[in-house]
Amino acid sequence: MRRRQLLELARSGALFGLGLAGTTWARQAVAQGAQQLRIQYLGHMCFLFSGAGKRVLVNPFRALGCTQRYRVPAVSADLVLISSRLLDEGAIDVLPGNPQILFEPGAYNVQGLTVQGIRSPHDLREGRRFGDNVAWRWAQAGITILHLGGAAAPLTLEQRILTGSPDILFVPVGGGAKSYNAQQAAEAVKALNPKIVVPTQYRAPNLAEGSCDLSSVDEFLSLMQGSTIRRGNGDSLTLTPGRLPDKGPVVQTFAYRF
Repeated sequence: MRRRQLLELARSGALFGLGLAGTTWARQAVAQGAQQLRIQYLGHMCFLFSGAGKRVLVNPFRALGCTQRYRVPAVSADLVLISSRLLDEGAIDVLPGNPQILFEPGAYNVQGLTVQGIRSPHDLREGRRFGDNVAWRWAQAGITILHLGGAAAPLTLEQRILTGSPDILFVPVGGGAKSYNAQQAAEAVKALNPKIVVPTQYRAPNLAEGSCDLSSVDEFLSLMQGSTIRRGNGDSLTLTPGRLPDKGPVVQTFAYRF
């Protein structure tokens, strides 16, 4: 059932050109402007976005390797976006119910949401080691979201045109073999100019150094000292379009209740 669902969505993917997709995002932002977006951190690079009557889950995982200390994010969602088939960011078999799933790059209209999947290499060998990564951009509750997944290579001009300047950027910072390190993440933030930055894919605080090839989030935060840094004491955050920062980026972290 999951495989058939994936294939059906992949076949229906390329629905919009760049101009129409951008226009639809803008119209969604206006129509949803009075609403709220709740973001819940579920560990590693997995987040649940709730707003405008939709629940969007990004990059569910299995608890192994660098994700071994996190709980499996077996939460209900209307739409699931995965950046690759790797088990730390694309474990769709852990999900309850029968959500719609997107895994291929392209432009989609799903349940009233316009979603753009943007292909990039998942390593610095043009994808020859870990294949492709898909970054996801969409508008929900009047807020534009860009989740870079496991981006590893610098963004090209074409990719930057597709991503635009999001309201909130989710960027991997822990390095390792298949994602940005702290310096590369800081460069991506500068290029994309978001209002809010959320670091992802770093070593869990209770995971011993050497047991995982990811670094802690602290190195990235030290590079962003010129920005406002907000260390959250909970796993969720609620945003409204009218209360986004006027000047960015604001770096937002979440706490995970192990």
